[in-house]
Amino acid sequence: MAEAIAFYALSVLILGFAILVVSTRNTVHSVLFLVLNFLCVAALYVTLGAEFLAVIQVLVYAGGIVVLYLFVVMLVNLKRPPETHQDPRRQTLTGFVLAGLVLGELVAIAVYSALPPTPTGGVASVQGGNVERVGYALYVDYLIPFEVASMLLLVAMIGAIVLAKKEL
Repeated sequence: MAEAIAFYALSVLILGFAILVVSTRNTVHSVLFLVLNFLCVAALYVTLGAEFLAVIQVLVYAGGIVVLYLFVVMLVNLKRPPETHQDPRRQTLTGFVLAGLVLGELVAIAVYSALPPTPTGGVASVQGGNVERVGYALYVDYLIPFEVASMLLLVAMIGAIVLAKKEL
């Protein structure tokens, strides 16, 4: 009974903070609500018995990713007026090609996840604790989606560097 109450309370907090993230006008406050959202998700992981995922949630998302978000918010001056001219160096065709590649990757993920699972032992057959099961699932059962997600993050990081750089 207490677990159900904790689950529903954390779920309401997570949804509330998510709404505040997208509805707040101040970008710094939005990022701070995102931190609270990530911490509530970590608390939800603890109630589900996945302590390793809770620690990773706090370290990676609430620690690292949010620092990057704050860096981008502080780097991009949101108070300036919109530009009146179009950049002659804009590469629209390259953007469409890259968007098509990302769409292709998403379709590949959907097709891969629709295929029947391979006849491996699965996560349940792994001996050990929570960390061993997460590692087995990540690097055996979900290797291709993991690699595709890492490629998407790499493309996003390169795009952020290109956007932040003044001259190419």
